[in-house]
Amino acid sequence: MRRTLSSRGLLAGLAAALILPAQAFAHPHIFAEARLEVVSDDTGHISQLRNVWRFDELFSASVLLDFDKNSNATLDPDELAEVGQTVLDSLSEYNYYTTIYDNGKLVKVSKPDAIHADFKDNQLLLIFAVKPAESMPLKGTMSFGIYDPTLYTAIDFPSDGDLAVVGDKLAACQHKVVRPDPDEVISQNQSTLTDAFFTDPTGTDMSKLFATRIEFTC
Repeated sequence: MRRTLSSRGLLAGLAAALILPAQAFAHPHIFAEARLEVVSDDTGHISQLRNVWRFDELFSASVLLDFDKNSNATLDPDELAEVGQTVLDSLSEYNYYTTIYDNGKLVKVSKPDAIHADFKDNQLLLIFAVKPAESMPLKGTMSFGIYDPTLYTAIDFPSDGDLAVVGDKLAACQHKVVRPDPDEVISQNQSTLTDAFFTDPTGTDMSKLFATRIEFTC
């Protein structure tokens, strides 16, 4: 049973089914430092988003406990592969925590080929790339962010440099990193946030207001 709960809960917002949404918002249970690379190709389109997520030691220890089948206090290659597959399966309904806006239109991502898991310095790492599910030419305004709509996982970019631009054509566009002030977001959206949290216990798109993101004007 512990394995089942952990597999469902591994970055999948299990708290939404167990505690009030407002509590999940106030108290994330998983913490990760992230790097996001937004990549353009030679044709002037967004080609992929590359992710690296490094998780806090407490959560990483719980993953080690749940997936260390041979009890050798480490995660062997087959065990890491199982972690990656678990996340690959469980995050599909959450769009892999990826939020893309193309001139105001929300764009989904395609399922990645794989999510690669590693375990270094007592921390779990997940490395993967996603592609926009539809063509995204470098035209107009675009926004890219990573956030958990259930608010169970807090994903942080330690520096603006952790939201990186790859590709000469994309680098030629104006771009900036946006870090919303949580107090200001709450103050400006108090009634809407309250309604959203209590009417949708599985999470709400309103949480994207809190997400660090990188915006482009091409």
